[in-house]
Amino acid sequence: MGFGGISIWQLLIILVIVVLLFGTKKLRNMGGDLGSAIKNFRQSVRDGEAGTDESRKEASDPATPQPPLENHQESGRVFEAEATRTPSADDKPQDDRRSS
Repeated sequence: MGFGGISIWQLLIILVIVVLLFGTKKLRNMGGDLGSAIKNFRQSVRDGEAGTDESRKEASDPATPQPPLENHQESGRVFEAEATRTPSADDKPQDDRRSS
């Protein structure tokens, strides 16, 4: 018996069928793509852990000045602008002359 009830001969037959279906060149390309994807994933995980370690050191270092929380803006830019309203069809034109 092999892996989970599959014998070595059954695995070889499956391998031959896969090679016949996809061809060796396509399987080689798929293997290379999968390998490079795993390599990039591991590298990004390492970079993320290194960044997390650095941020932990900065947060725990009392010599590093921390800006006060109340001065932080949530996100984006704030522009000062005057609110205007577009007249609709229901609006009556305003007359500057007032009737007494």
